[in-house]
Amino acid sequence: MSENTINEALRRLGFDSNTMTGHGFRAMARTILDEVLNFRPDYIEHQLAHAVRDPNGRAYNRTAPLAERRKMMQAWADYLDVLRIGSNVVAMHRRS
Repeated sequence: MSENTINEALRRLGFDSNTMTGHGFRAMARTILDEVLNFRPDYIEHQLAHAVRDPNGRAYNRTAPLAERRKMMQAWADYLDVLRIGSNVVAMHRRS
């Protein structure tokens, strides 16, 4: 599915391009998987189909850590489920 298809679906749902884009979902997932769920950046980059920087060079690195990526994607799904049902949400209020 192309990014344009995702963006068009978002527009139809009422999100303008300053609020959310298809690429914005990828960036959000990248950040949360690293900073909140504490997954290794190389697993995240593999999952996002990014070229992974490797000290041995990509020519010699043919790994695709599928078991770890499967665990990561399940943790991502569980995280989204928690957000959807509203549990474990801490309200943040600005101090006056």
